Amino acid sequence: MALRERFTHGEIAAFETLFQRHQGEVYRWVVCLIRDPAAAEDLTLETFWRIYRAHARFDAARCFGAWARRIATNLALEYLGKAGREVSAGEDLLNAQPGPPAPDSAVLADTRAALRRAFGDLPVKLKSVARLVLLEQQPYCEVAAALGITVEAVKSREFRAVRLLRKRLKEMGIEL
Repeated sequence: MALRERFTHGEIAAFETLFQRHQGEVYRWVVCLIRDPAAAEDLTLETFWRIYRAHARFDAARCFGAWARRIATNLALEYLGKAGREVSAGEDLLNAQPGPPAPDSAVLADTRAALRRAFGDLPVKLKSVARLVLLEQQPYCEVAAALGITVEAVKSREFRAVRLLRKRLKEMGIEL
């Protein structure tokens, strides 16, 4: 009997093997979403606790990793939504750009702050897609599977997020 089938029948050893194989991937996925390593550890454990409790509902013919990411994504979005947590995604985006520092650090700091505010103003659905696609450069298909939407919906949300970010930044007097 295959590993995933043994897991669906409640075999602990199969669950432990799947946990060992996928915990790093799930943790990295959650960190991409929430930007808090300590909270990501907790959410990763909660993800696998939920997976264990739902073992009988898992379809052994499907991909375990995608199912785990989907559960982790739901937990991460719940985590972000409950407390209205804001992440400094704008700062990450600006710091990721290679090259020499900007000549005027005050202007750069203002731009970072504006980008952070604009990103924080995005609706959660758009923010999660923007974070995964734009900042983390995750493939559309993985984002779609994790969020339970189509690839076309991911692209649409990415487009809307970029449009809203540009509009909000323009209102703040910043054009990128």
